[in-house]
Amino acid sequence: MMGDDWANGETAPSPTAWAGPRKLLRRLRDVMAGPGDAQDRLDRIAKLIAGDMVAEVCSIYVRRAGDVLELFATQGLKPEAVHNTRLRIGEGIVGAVAADSRPMALAEARKHPSFAYRPETGEEIYTSMMGVPILRGGRMLGVLAIQNRTQRDYTDEEVETMETVSMVVAEMVASGELIETSEQRPADGIGIAPLRLDGIKLNGGLAMGHAVLHRPAIPVGRTVAEDSETEKLRLKEALASMHKRLDELLAQADAEGPGDHIDILKTYRMFAEDKGWIRRIVENIDNGLTAEGAVVRVQDDTRARMKKVDDAYLRERLLDLEDLAFRLLQHLTGDADGTRAHMLPEETILVARNMGPADLLDYNRSNLKALILEEGSSTSHVAIVARALQIPVIGRVKGILDRVEPMDPILVDGGNGLCYIRPGDEVRSAFKASMRMFEEKRAHYRAAKDLPSITKDGVEISLMMNAGLLIDMGHLQDSGAAGIGLYRTEVPFMVRSDFPDTATQAELYSAILDQAEGKPVTFRTLDIGGDKVLPYFHEMQEENPAMGWRAIRIAIDRPGLMRGQLRALIQASNGRPLRVMFPMVANADEFVQARAMLDKELSRATRRGLPLPSELKIGAMLEVPSLIFQLDALAKKADFISIGSNDLLQFLFASDRGNPRMDGRYDALSAPVLNVVKEVVHRAQQNGLELSVCGEMAGQPLEALALIGLGIRTLSMSPANIGPLRDTVRACTVSALSDFTEALTHRPDRSLRGAMANFARDHGITV
Repeated sequence: MMGDDWANGETAPSPTAWAGPRKLLRRLRDVMAGPGDAQDRLDRIAKLIAGDMVAEVCSIYVRRAGDVLELFATQGLKPEAVHNTRLRIGEGIVGAVAADSRPMALAEARKHPSFAYRPETGEEIYTSMMGVPILRGGRMLGVLAIQNRTQRDYTDEEVETMETVSMVVAEMVASGELIETSEQRPADGIGIAPLRLDGIKLNGGLAMGHAVLHRPAIPVGRTVAEDSETEKLRLKEALASMHKRLDELLAQADAEGPGDHIDILKTYRMFAEDKGWIRRIVENIDNGLTAEGAVVRVQDDTRARMKKVDDAYLRERLLDLEDLAFRLLQHLTGDADGTRAHMLPEETILVARNMGPADLLDYNRSNLKALILEEGSSTSHVAIVARALQIPVIGRVKGILDRVEPMDPILVDGGNGLCYIRPGDEVRSAFKASMRMFEEKRAHYRAAKDLPSITKDGVEISLMMNAGLLIDMGHLQDSGAAGIGLYRTEVPFMVRSDFPDTATQAELYSAILDQAEGKPVTFRTLDIGGDKVLPYFHEMQEENPAMGWRAIRIAIDRPGLMRGQLRALIQASNGRPLRVMFPMVANADEFVQARAMLDKELSRATRRGLPLPSELKIGAMLEVPSLIFQLDALAKKADFISIGSNDLLQFLFASDRGNPRMDGRYDALSAPVLNVVKEVVHRAQQNGLELSVCGEMAGQPLEALALIGLGIRTLSMSPANIGPLRDTVRACTVSALSDFTEALTHRPDRSLRGAMANFARDHGITV
């Protein structure tokens, strides 16, 4: 062990004397179990780590209320600095480690931009520094740091050892012996006060119930192993048990009927056998941790990596691994049945940081009323499955896990991305009234689903629905939609671990046509790139993906991919009508090239004597403004076009729709947008092209009114929007609407939304 005289200028032992984690962990365990109060044991731990890691300094910082890091113990720094030195998270190197929840190893610490000199510590004589976060259940509890006087290049193995050691320190911090556990939570959230939190809409709807925290912390009794071989055997048995349970879930899903959620589960099951993930757990057992401790160690590392990853699909992969770690812990600790899923209150609002799709399916769906996520995105697996199950979902509700207690009453407004925690009586009463109105409206829409969507002056407006999963097809009849205006074929690709082959695709597309029962279905070919990245397609890293290699551009450069999909669509049609639409067409030549591939596949099917579509219509998505000026040329080859309003507005205003700073800056109801639509309607009518609109614009009442006024007669939208829009259509008069909308195209206002709302009110149209 390091003697006290090291701080007085004695030469430190050579770093090569470092012996690895196993012996250190055992000695730490003995200190933890030994006599003395928590502060005394923490002091001895600091001294022990410094000696074993061959460092002149070891310091332990603990997170306190207000996001403050307080020096709780040190070997090597001035003793009077203990409990007097405090850093904000993000302040200094220690604060930077805490902010990022990632280790930092610096040979010359004072040259780092985050370095902050604190004279009361006496650390100016030290050159090198390593800091690792103290993590527990994904929560940052403090920082463990070592320092060396001479320049030292810390090895990866040393960093790994410090991270392992920090787990043992985390046990003491989390126990409440050093500080009250309440300090480990933000001061502004826990209590009895009502609270409103904002997020983003992932799936609309209203719900009320009581909070159930997904994935409550699983207590890990031991982290330091007595016998590594015994721990590896326990791990092997737990893995086998987990795999069996996942196979049972998969079999259950198969029994419930086909659907793309099965592909999601298959992908998830594949990750459960990821050799790299299992190898990292085994390595931590070899370093002296128990099986549970090793899983937690790998899980904490995964969580830290997720904080640094912006790509939605890579985060989804990391989430799968984190979710699997939790499941594995359940099997190691004897809670393999996931009893939480069977003990839900009748009205459950599930609250989670994030979660995997298999975990959602574990819960009793009859009791589950809504889902609130700290993270989440519209393309996450759990959001896709939840939408298919018609469960309201709010995502990106920052800090909700720190602000809600189990069984707290919660109100969820999925449509507006809001939740109310512990609401007062007045808010609760108002929300109940809203829910009654919501249910009455849903009942009204169900009753009216067979009514024709015809305006007062006899103009028929075709209301189609968007879909992307086979399970979505159940909404076709329920909503009374006239057909599928947009089937996003990329969604089944997104929930798989590899490209589906032609036979698999053909089976899916055939099932979609079967469930459509003769109603038209427009299949959009693979629209990947931009915000839709396939995790197994490794050629898509770009600085500006929205305007990069995506959609039809990939199809032209990778014709095998496109031809396989077109072949599957022809096979699936099996003599039935087929509608195919190419996305992101920027000029007529791109469409010509894509259609040539389809013609080749039609010729191939003819040579083989396969049934051809009884009727074939081929179209293009108009998302790129340049195509507007080639519609005359396009009309010679295409049967229809569909305005993709989301991307068209993005390119029209040069405004990234995913950038929160751009949110609300440009309005879809503005003269530039209306004039573009007006021009497209004119050119389509001149050339006899069928025309529709899909995207967010199509499903919003005010925007839809403007589109109808400009001459659009087919709109494709989310199933939930069809009922309200049918009422809007049946209440309007096209003749009056057309005159008013034409006048709007000449106004200079940034937004015409107010004017459109006034028109609707004056003409008795509910929006």
